[in-house]
Amino acid sequence: MGKYFGTDGFRGEANVNLTSEHAYKIGKFIGWYYGARQGRKARIVIGKDTRRSSYMFEYAIVAGLTSAGADAYMLHVTTTPSVAYVTRVDSFDCGVMISASHNPFSDNGIKLINGRGEKMDDETTDAIERYLDGNLASLGLEGDVPAATGEALGEIVDYVSGRNRYVGYLISLASHSYKNMRVGLDCANGSAWNIARTVFEALGAKTFVINAEPDGVNINRNAGSTHIEGLRRFVRENHLDVGFAYDGDADRCLAVDENGDVVDGDKIIYIFGKQLRREGKLSGNKVVTTVMSNFGLYKALDEAGIGYEKTAVGDRFVYENMVQNGYCVGGEQSGHIILSKYATTGDGILTSIELMEAMLDSKQTLSRLCAEVTTYPQVLKNVRVTDKAAVRENAHVQQVVREVGERLGNTGRVLLRESGTEPVIRVMAEAEDERTAESCVDEMIAAMRDEGLC
Repeated sequence: MGKYFGTDGFRGEANVNLTSEHAYKIGKFIGWYYGARQGRKARIVIGKDTRRSSYMFEYAIVAGLTSAGADAYMLHVTTTPSVAYVTRVDSFDCGVMISASHNPFSDNGIKLINGRGEKMDDETTDAIERYLDGNLASLGLEGDVPAATGEALGEIVDYVSGRNRYVGYLISLASHSYKNMRVGLDCANGSAWNIARTVFEALGAKTFVINAEPDGVNINRNAGSTHIEGLRRFVRENHLDVGFAYDGDADRCLAVDENGDVVDGDKIIYIFGKQLRREGKLSGNKVVTTVMSNFGLYKALDEAGIGYEKTAVGDRFVYENMVQNGYCVGGEQSGHIILSKYATTGDGILTSIELMEAMLDSKQTLSRLCAEVTTYPQVLKNVRVTDKAAVRENAHVQQVVREVGERLGNTGRVLLRESGTEPVIRVMAEAEDERTAESCVDEMIAAMRDEGLC
């Protein structure tokens, strides 16, 4: 990860460590960067979520783009996957999404998407960081980025038609009518607030929507995939067939079955993997997960005869593995699900459509589709340490970790994972009961303490 850009863009508290000046400079640099590379005006498409600060950042980025001679196409409030889709399909040089995903409204972020609709490569974000820090010589610049004048100034184009085309694309993916299906949607007062309802109503579902009244400060507030208890209650009280909860920019989805029970990303991966295998379409007979997926998922996949890959946490790493190996399904427990046949990023609304298709294809309830996955109790504790590398290299700690894992055998697993941003080790255990998991975590932490590492 760079100084500003992490695995999910440049994120921070609005006007504290992510400012409108940052946004202006990013716009100015990428407007020049893509124009200089192409030898013509750059075409860049921009979307935003419903945060109050998103408008400020949008205008700042557009000002930077047009001042450098790039044309800015504005999708307005939309989802991250829609920006990726439009960037790829309409041959834009670059896409920009203004969002901090599931974070509170006071945060925001700038996500960059390349011309293939994928998260931006490290080489480009490194160049942007050098520009932000004033390291112009390393970029071949003798002074600042040249300012466009006269007819070379960039244009601003209202591009709501691109967003509408994305909505049409989602609708086209369904092969069933959703008539007689009672569907609940929790839009997190975010990017999905209008799009998700439009899609499901167009497909004929009896649609019940909560948290679709954004006011600039209520995005993710007790709503959406990070606060799914509200949707669980809503599904039960209204006797719905299924519910779907999105996050602020709608690139993730968690589901709620007809009983009000949560169907998380692990179970969604299982459902898609099993269906595609049955249809003979599961490339490599594998799905892609992260190291944080539940042990119960792996047991269920083993019993179903489906293989799996494990990557570092982050949908970017999942996607990279999928591309390298040609896999078609991957994702995270949190609900970032990537279906490479249809998208280059996690897409919450797409995920919910494909879950509906799986239910209607099989004529089964959502609870039945994932019944074989037993979620193991998980205990996770964050331990502040003096040196993360020392923990990784300590022989006694690693021996204890191995011993605890061997003792669990095929009834659970353990994991030590370094935080990417803090001096913290995440100590996790999964077992058949919570007491055993807690005991395993405490034993590993005790080993770290005995070595003076925490």
